[in-house]
Amino acid sequence: MHVHFMPERVLDKVWAYFDAASEHYGVSWPIHYRLPEAERLAALRSFGVVGFAPLVYAHKPGMAEWLTEWALDFGSSVGGAVPTGTFFPEPGAAGYVSRALARGARCFKAHVQVGSYDPRDPLLDDVWGLLAEAGVPVVVHCGHGPIPGSHTGLDVFEEVLKRHPALVAVLAHAGMPEYSSALDLVSRYDRVHLDTTMVGVPFTEARAALPRDWAARLVDVSDRVVLGSDFPNIPYEYGVQLAAIESWAAADDRLGEGFLRAVLHDNPARLLRL
Repeated sequence: MHVHFMPERVLDKVWAYFDAASEHYGVSWPIHYRLPEAERLAALRSFGVVGFAPLVYAHKPGMAEWLTEWALDFGSSVGGAVPTGTFFPEPGAAGYVSRALARGARCFKAHVQVGSYDPRDPLLDDVWGLLAEAGVPVVVHCGHGPIPGSHTGLDVFEEVLKRHPALVAVLAHAGMPEYSSALDLVSRYDRVHLDTTMVGVPFTEARAALPRDWAARLVDVSDRVVLGSDFPNIPYEYGVQLAAIESWAAADDRLGEGFLRAVLHDNPARLLRL
């Protein structure tokens, strides 16, 4: 549910940002899969990935519509990918989101932290409404990790959910570092999900450790946890994420293999309509 493919000039800028991660985050962040696009796709397939949402996101006005056009084309032409889109609080956002849905977009990305925008902005109200009505998932990075943004915080995003309770929202990074609050939102809103992106891996545990009751709390929401990885922009091998998820399944007898099948395949396949 959470990997990134972007136009080359955009991805180059993203990688340049991570190259300076020590300045931004206080920690080195070497991109493990800094490869040409064809090799990145081949890597995903070698991992056994059968379907994925190639996510894009905008950080300023005027970007979201053309990024969405690119992502729709990519998702329609690359085997295993699904058409995706993004949006930004700007006049016309509802229009290009509506057109993207008509073209078959099956997932959207909203990056509140990088975009530095308020998800409650009136310019987005119709967008959230369109997505809720269509039942199309939106992966929302609204948590404070890796560093707080101007409008991050699960309490802020809950105000969107109160207005649009039918929204299929996937909380990126499980709301990191507000993991418990993220699970509370899953309990309160029937269509809220969590993705596993960078959750529970050693790189993250050193800075935003999971609560001790994490595995136990997943038991009742195992149908709303989906695999996310942030591939290729991760500072470790892809398998590290899978190992973290496997450790949760092993930590509670009520999870086990059924949980793994749900998280790694069934849940994201359902949301992406594979």
